Amino acid sequence: MQPRNMSMSGVVDLAAVKAAQEAKAKAEQARAEAARQGGGAVPGVSPSSLVIDVDEAGFEREVLQRSTEVPVVIDFWAEWCEPCKQLSPLLEGLAREYNGRFVLAKIDVDANQMLMQQFGVQGIPAVFAVVAGQALPLFQGAAPVEQIRQTLDQLIQVGEERFGLTGITVDPDAAGGEQQEAPVAEMPAGPYDALLEAAVQALDAGDLGGAVQAYRNVLNDDPGNTEAKLGLAQAELLQRVQGLDPQQVRKDAADRPADVAAQITAADLDLVGGHVEDAFGRLIDAVRRTAGDDRDAARVRLLELLEVVGSDDPRVTAARTQLARVLF
Repeated sequence: MQPRNMSMSGVVDLAAVKAAQEAKAKAEQARAEAARQGGGAVPGVSPSSLVIDVDEAGFEREVLQRSTEVPVVIDFWAEWCEPCKQLSPLLEGLAREYNGRFVLAKIDVDANQMLMQQFGVQGIPAVFAVVAGQALPLFQGAAPVEQIRQTLDQLIQVGEERFGLTGITVDPDAAGGEQQEAPVAEMPAGPYDALLEAAVQALDAGDLGGAVQAYRNVLNDDPGNTEAKLGLAQAELLQRVQGLDPQQVRKDAADRPADVAAQITAADLDLVGGHVEDAFGRLIDAVRRTAGDDRDAARVRLLELLEVVGSDDPRVTAARTQLARVLF
């Protein structure tokens, strides 16, 4: 499971302002056309329409087109996935609780491999959203209900402020009849949930030192905790690049190609900037050109950055193969 990332603070960065304006215009056009075809009245939907099963054939209609009216939250799940059996009923209950402010689309990954690949799903349960045709990653893995509510509130706010999506009207008397609202059950907390949540809050507050310490506290008791290991690697990376002058770092790396320390620092910046393959390639070249302590330093940093990205990423697999060829 990837480290929790319940914050929607990165949503604005996922789409340029121009793209957002175009998406908003398309959403408004689609709503106007729907109102025109309906004679100006927008009928209410039944409560059962708030949770839908979606496949590849119906994805454009049920998700993309619907997202011009209301945010669509996507739950990628599978029958064999035990965490999915906890998260899916929780999301369904929240869809009814929010009463038309978002629609939940459930996608069985076993039956819809293409959609899973298109969204870059690395593990399930995984939750995404589509707003005015734009896909946004929300979180992966199970999470406490209050954190999910916060994420949904931020998603809905983004939909309203950037795309004018005010949700859909729910009519209990519409086709499908009135349903008994299922209670939203709190998911059982794991033994380290409080510490992991403290780490996430520290990251959101910019307290990188606090996040590093919180992840280390988990690993002191549970050295194999995957979420804490990945979170620590990410927090330490952000801590290393904090305060650096990117222009100077890149100049130093270009001027001193044999300086392993300069290449390591530049690789950190590459990864934070999203240039994953550049970061890996820079360090593999450093391993190839050096020996002794310098070579070991480049190798260790490469392994740390591979940990940040995650073993399921194909770029990590390729980098490990290249590193093995260089070393052996």
